[in-house]
Amino acid sequence: MTRFTVNNQPVEYRLDPATPLLWALRDASNLTGTKYGCGTGHCGACTVDIDGDARRSCQVPIGSIEGAFVTTIEGLSRNRSHPVQQALLASNALHCGYCAPGIVMAAAALIRTRPDPSDEEIVEALAHLCPCGSYPRIVPAIQQAARIARGDETIEPFGTVPTGDAS
Repeated sequence: MTRFTVNNQPVEYRLDPATPLLWALRDASNLTGTKYGCGTGHCGACTVDIDGDARRSCQVPIGSIEGAFVTTIEGLSRNRSHPVQQALLASNALHCGYCAPGIVMAAAALIRTRPDPSDEEIVEALAHLCPCGSYPRIVPAIQQAARIARGDETIEPFGTVPTGDAS
């Protein structure tokens, strides 16, 4: 048995310790926000936060993270209120969205450790394969997310209707 915490909930997997975290999350825990992309760790669609670091879950055997704290896209924010989610939604930065959970998780880990990341740091941290080619919109959105996280900027939460005179 392998035990660790997922989205602030203790879990115990009765799976082979060599099972990739991706499949434990998706198949055993029904946390399907973490996406299967390439299965080789190159695309980044399966990125989750493990003890504060963005990691490709398809490459992490569950036996290697005994006692760890794992956060998936479902645990980051259920209402899309995390600064990275707010900025990506507000800027319409992503096209199809398949790679979005991995990008969000990598960007969240980045701005937690680097509150004012440079464009180069963002590009390096988000070494993901986005088949839609949304990169030119993603970098400015992550810069905006960092400003939101620092409290330098605010935006209306996604899905809210501004109040005021509509005439």
